Amino acid sequence: MNRTRLLIIGFLALALGALVAFGVYNTMRRTVATVKEANTQVVIAATDLQVGMKLEDKDVREIKLPGGDLPPGYYQRKRDIIGRGVILPIARGEYILPSKLAAENAGAGLPSLVPPGMRAVSVRVNDVVAVAGFVVPGTRVDVLVTGNPGGNIGPVTTTVLENVEVLAAGQKLQRTAEGDPQNASVVTLLVSPEDAQRLTLASQQGRIQLSLRNPLDTTEENLAVLRDSSLYRMTAEKPAEQPKPKVQKVAIAKAPPPPPSFYPVEMIKGDKREVTKF
Repeated sequence: MNRTRLLIIGFLALALGALVAFGVYNTMRRTVATVKEANTQVVIAATDLQVGMKLEDKDVREIKLPGGDLPPGYYQRKRDIIGRGVILPIARGEYILPSKLAAENAGAGLPSLVPPGMRAVSVRVNDVVAVAGFVVPGTRVDVLVTGNPGGNIGPVTTTVLENVEVLAAGQKLQRTAEGDPQNASVVTLLVSPEDAQRLTLASQQGRIQLSLRNPLDTTEENLAVLRDSSLYRMTAEKPAEQPKPKVQKVAIAKAPPPPPSFYPVEMIKGDKREVTKF
């Protein structure tokens, strides 16, 4: 009985040892396979890269990684991206992808952030116009203008542009990580060529005001022009009634009837009666 129990225990020990050995073997085989597959060279950021930077050799580095887990569009050589501008923030160790770089020969800084067919227009602002400094790069605003179009209309306010992206506040192309307000005397907006003309005319003809909006709110309101008279809710006074003039009744005497144009004379002869007119 004891011998049988020992044989069973020995058999279980051998089975357990074989199972552990098999697991170690598979783990080592996968590790060796991973090492063999980690022969794809990729380019990653060597430090945190800010918007508007021009990539230099010290900003990126080349490493080797398994090819099966790499994102599409990755770069393999540093020389393919040196001199390109950064249009989106890139963290240290992050892959360098085409969507985060400006086009070739587009340069760096603010020009690289302007897409083809768009324009960057700067407007002068103060703390009030720039919404207490919270109009920072990446936010979206509406542009309002207040002016006097002439005639007897008086001052009016209208929204000339809606949902406009802010490219820069002063010379800063990126907001702070904490989202703190940035004091700047000039704000640069990204607009179409037609809107660039409208914005320039508005800044010359009236007073500009920026209205900060939620980046998720893309609805265009198409608001009507607001006049100063619509700000005051005043009850219209009725004009005083003019007293009606008294009409005096004058008695008019009736004129006597006109005399007849002839005089009838009745003549009686016996039983005959005749009427003669004179």
